[in-house]
Amino acid sequence: MSISAVFIMDIKGRIIISRDYRGDIPMNVSEKFTRHLNLEDEEDKTPIVQAGPYTFVYIRHNNLYLVAMTKRNANCMIILSFLYRLTEVLQEYFNELEEESIRDNFVITYELLDEMLDFGYPQSTDAKILKNFICVTEKHELKTVAPTALTQAVSWRAEGIKHAKNEVFLDVVESLNLLIATNGTVLRSEVCGVVKMRTFLSGMPELKLGLNDKVLFEARGDHSLSIITLITLDNNSLL
Repeated sequence: MSISAVFIMDIKGRIIISRDYRGDIPMNVSEKFTRHLNLEDEEDKTPIVQAGPYTFVYIRHNNLYLVAMTKRNANCMIILSFLYRLTEVLQEYFNELEEESIRDNFVITYELLDEMLDFGYPQSTDAKILKNFICVTEKHELKTVAPTALTQAVSWRAEGIKHAKNEVFLDVVESLNLLIATNGTVLRSEVCGVVKMRTFLSGMPELKLGLNDKVLFEARGDHSLSIITLITLDNNSLL
């Protein structure tokens, strides 16, 4: 996925902020998207607009349009996911994301766009990490040293976590849905399940979760794991 440019527009399609990342698309192409907003009926609009070799992917939030433009064969679902993530980050910074909050915070918005995308590729989209070095202050100060969480393999877990006792809680929650006729015949049935885990582990341990298949071991005639409780897996349990 590569994004050539990002636009934040008002409700009439006028550009408030734009950021060109790759320089491979003329910025005036955005006028084609503006015409799309003005000509199409609201119920006929789609989140993806094709205009010749250019593709516009956009979402609407309050009185704003957040638009990403590309001319490559990009994954539009990932672009949509990024735009929603951008919306969450801007809300985290400005509390309310609307035209007035963007106009009042041009500098901080440009800095966020620069950090969240690098040459059109998503980089850091976690608001908690971004706030460590892009700070909203009265004098608008920007820290020059990036936090460790930005460069380490796992950005969502802070360093130095310590617990007096290492514990892992694992719950398997299943629900059974049935559709039964008046005569008691089962018309449809399904089992829905989810595995929930809550951990209290110090540092950055490596965890592995494995499922042993009872049917597979019995077919192989392998009884070396008889002391371990085996789990029966079938097609229904893998849905």
